[in-house]
Amino acid sequence: MNSKLETQVKNICQQARAASLSLATLPTASKDNFLINLAKRLQESEATIIAENAKDLQAATESGLSQAMVERLMLNSARIQAMAEGVLAVAALADPVGEQIEQLQPPRGFDLRKVRVPIGVIGIIYESRPNVTIDCAILCLKSGNACILRGGREAFHSNRCLGAIIKQTLVESGIDPFAVQLIPTTERAALGVLLQQDDTVRCIIPRGGEGLIRFVVEHSRIPVIKHYTGVCSVYVDAAADPHKAESIVLNAKCQRPSVCNAAENLLIHADAAALLPRLAKALYDRGVELRVDAHAAAILGGSGVPYGAATEADWSTEYNDLIISIAIVADTPSAIAFINRHGSGHSDAIVTEDPAAAQAFLAGVDASTVYHNASTRFTDGFEFGMGAEIGISTDRLHARGPMGLRELCTYKFVVHGRGEIRE
Repeated sequence: MNSKLETQVKNICQQARAASLSLATLPTASKDNFLINLAKRLQESEATIIAENAKDLQAATESGLSQAMVERLMLNSARIQAMAEGVLAVAALADPVGEQIEQLQPPRGFDLRKVRVPIGVIGIIYESRPNVTIDCAILCLKSGNACILRGGREAFHSNRCLGAIIKQTLVESGIDPFAVQLIPTTERAALGVLLQQDDTVRCIIPRGGEGLIRFVVEHSRIPVIKHYTGVCSVYVDAAADPHKAESIVLNAKCQRPSVCNAAENLLIHADAAALLPRLAKALYDRGVELRVDAHAAAILGGSGVPYGAATEADWSTEYNDLIISIAIVADTPSAIAFINRHGSGHSDAIVTEDPAAAQAFLAGVDASTVYHNASTRFTDGFEFGMGAEIGISTDRLHARGPMGLRELCTYKFVVHGRGEIRE
């Protein structure tokens, strides 16, 4: 272990802990002022951000990074504007810190309330997407948390540029500049040190591939909120409207295939199998590779739409690409069982005009987000009105689904007495 590197990471964590104590009582107006200033500075720094991002894109191309990862990495004018809009959206949200969750009625009669408070220091480990640097910084700060950001090697220049903009804005806004810090190296050893700092860091949130998340879980002494994969499914029921089915399936798969809420499986009720050639052609025309089960292959045999045979592993694979697996299922309970067996607990949708089938699906599918007649692509903090998200949790404890401001808080019990003592 490099002792200098270890000392550097420990110092970052200690500085973040000190900053978190001041952030916990920072007035809402001060936090919102920082966010408004940050949005303005992002827009003013567009040319610089794009220039730094270009260095990462060039390196990604030279190293043979997949097209899906390059797409996640790219920053352009529209995406920078979207980042700024996300910052302003978070500024407009209510401050969760100090919010009363409930007032209890203890037998002794004193005033007992459960109140929302920051977690403290949150470590976020992520790959490729540099917009995560901004999303994490603004959500943590608005919720009163300090954050330590460890981005991937492929976005090093972009993240460093965004981190410098954040730090400058913190200083100009009169907020502790150690409230948001980037680990200034891509060495894997630095991540190992960070994951051991359970005396200062309260929570780790990894965002990236399954390999990264499993590494973090296996090596962390700090609680981890995780999302291993996004294996999402769309189920077209017997009572599906054909136009809705085509629109939703195409959007869920094709609108942005590289992200975790894109559909990877298409399930079709046996009584709606006549829709398969139409859906398959629409997908193929959009450049999607089809991998199908034997029943679907029998239907598509004379359709002229190319396809391949799906393997058992395909049903549980997150492609992050223009590939989809297709199966014909006997009924809604079979679709539910299929999703609960092969899905990742992220987002799944049913297309149907049958309220009973919809309710059975929504109640029976074990996922963080379930949809009736809507695309899985909406599982997103911004789309859910959270301004942005720090991640999408497929865990069951503390947080599930898109994590916004409230999910970055814990709570404390606040007691106001009148001199009560326990006998």
